[in-house]
Amino acid sequence: MSTIERLADRCLLPGFIGTNPPDWILRRAAAGLGGVCLYARNVESPPQLAALTARLHAENPRLVIAIDEEGGDVTRLEAATGSSYPGNLALGTVDDVDLTRSVARSMGAELAAAGVDLDLAPDADVNSNPINPVIGVRAFGSTADRVAAHTAAWITGLQEAGVAACAKHFPGHGDTSIDSHLDLPVVDQDPHEGALEPFRAAITAGARAVMSAHIVVRAIDTVPATISQKIMTGFLRGELGFDGLAVSEMRAIADGVGLVEGTVLALAAGCDLLCIGGGLAGEDVAIELRDAIAAAVKGGRISEARLMEAAARVDALAGWRSSQSAHVTPDRAIGLAAARRAISADGRVRVDGQPVVVQLTSTPSQAAGVVPWGITTPLLQLGAHVTAIELHAEHADVDAIVGQAAGRSLVLVVKNLHRHRWMALAVDAALARRPDAIVVEMGLPACRPAGASAYVATYGAARVCGVAAAEVLMARSVN
Repeated sequence: MSTIERLADRCLLPGFIGTNPPDWILRRAAAGLGGVCLYARNVESPPQLAALTARLHAENPRLVIAIDEEGGDVTRLEAATGSSYPGNLALGTVDDVDLTRSVARSMGAELAAAGVDLDLAPDADVNSNPINPVIGVRAFGSTADRVAAHTAAWITGLQEAGVAACAKHFPGHGDTSIDSHLDLPVVDQDPHEGALEPFRAAITAGARAVMSAHIVVRAIDTVPATISQKIMTGFLRGELGFDGLAVSEMRAIADGVGLVEGTVLALAAGCDLLCIGGGLAGEDVAIELRDAIAAAVKGGRISEARLMEAAARVDALAGWRSSQSAHVTPDRAIGLAAARRAISADGRVRVDGQPVVVQLTSTPSQAAGVVPWGITTPLLQLGAHVTAIELHAEHADVDAIVGQAAGRSLVLVVKNLHRHRWMALAVDAALARRPDAIVVEMGLPACRPAGASAYVATYGAARVCGVAAAEVLMARSVN
């Protein structure tokens, strides 16, 4: 392998399938691969994950092992059960930066114990558009000052545990109405009007990495941020003075300019570590991208100095991680305590001992993936005899459900009601027949139904948010 190819490999962050690393990952790690990105498919249990990362680091101690662990709705460590920590909106709602820092520190302690080097979090977006389909509860709020304060606190807490933080999605994905995993959003607002403030705070707090957004920001450039030199070099490096690791997620851009061309353009624009994406998990893709980068350097499209700079930033993050000696103990109790503080309830929100719980379910975002959520399990754990019903758009038989709940408490559990017309219609129809029904919103509480006299908002769908909601419904007091 040539020097250029080795440098190109250092800038790649591929994934793989399974709970054990395949031979090609081990081989390339030993040869100097930049890192690997882990997903829920790679995680079975804490001991298994620790053994996996130890095996990877045994091949190369400077391999950067990354994971996307935001807490709340986006969890890889606890994808099978739901997160023990509430997400950003719940923390922003409580608005206690010390609590946010403590939650992130505990999450960081779990990641450090698992052998993770880089957490692709927090989300530093200002959720200024309530119909945003991909940010929502992942943001600390809808105002720049609150998001900035909690972004800084979260980064400080995580990095106190010795794990590098990555603020995303630069220069701000909050003012969009399209999921960038599925299409290319265009932002008309100038980031200087608020979206940049959390990233400034992240940099001031010492964030080791920043992730680009797959959006077009018309005020700055006509191409997506990930491949915009104006944004990733002129804006991030020049105006904001960030000299850490710039990470890009390449899956989103593959449908535009293509994966190979997008990789070359992202590196040329100023991105350093290129996350190949969850669905692209083979060695053939990693080889193709390495060879494309090497060819771009040999052909003059990327300077060798730019490639060396990118690889050096990967080295710098690995060096920072290896220098960390923090021994922080995880405290999952802080997660439930935070969820309890975030919850709000209005009206008669107590249930009897045999409630009918109807969960109205929509397709999850690609960012969150399929993770259990709701209040049925925690209600059962608290001793309720629950009749659980899951309702989908194509099977919304409200009359049958209301009939089944006759003489019993009826609870309607939703997530982001304001973004799903079928869900809103079903809830309205149920409330017309049962005005005493309790609505539990586990997403962004942007639209309380007019007929909802009893309403609970959890500000996220983490497992602990469901527990906190169940405690409220069962009138359980907590210390």
